[in-house]
Amino acid sequence: MTTTRTPAASKTRAPRGSARAALIAAAHATVRRQGYAATSVDEICAVAGVTKGAFFHHFESKEALGVAAAEGWTERARPMFELAPHNRLDDPLDRLLGHIDFRLAMLDGPTEDYTCFVGTMVQEAYATSDRIRAACEASINAYCEALAPDIQAAMDKYGVPDDVTAIGLAQHFQSVLQGAFVLAKTTNDPAIARGTVTHLKRYVRMLFGPK
Repeated sequence: MTTTRTPAASKTRAPRGSARAALIAAAHATVRRQGYAATSVDEICAVAGVTKGAFFHHFESKEALGVAAAEGWTERARPMFELAPHNRLDDPLDRLLGHIDFRLAMLDGPTEDYTCFVGTMVQEAYATSDRIRAACEASINAYCEALAPDIQAAMDKYGVPDDVTAIGLAQHFQSVLQGAFVLAKTTNDPAIARGTVTHLKRYVRMLFGPK
């Protein structure tokens, strides 16, 4: 979801006090690039530039790091979305459409630069780690809950069918985005993802358009 380049493995030990953050950042980079199962503790340590002893000082297991990294993903994304220029628009529908444009602008470059860490990890780990599944669920829900107030404001202003709810439409946003990331991985090209998100923008316009 963010546009962070995957760092090369570092041979330099991280400064004291930064090891936990470096390990979480390394998990974000490596899992987005190659998946959760294929990412080893040794590789995460190498990318983070910390020792394996430092890893186990902060995390009891790879699973524990996965949970912390899911929580960290939410905090990493929050300011980026909150400070985006479209949030300063007066009309709630303009803010929603601006949010979609913001997401479209992110769909560029290698897949690991724009795909979602928690979406990638939960696809692999949902059946084998309830802790990771729950942490990913919380992160995905946090995105929906942050988007829902603007959706509700647009619903109050423009009206929608009775069976549409703000949280339900926010979950649809999330579903389209996560599906777009999967499609992009099948082609190794963001073009198909951009097309899918463009359809989401058309849908939102029609949903809130003249009745």
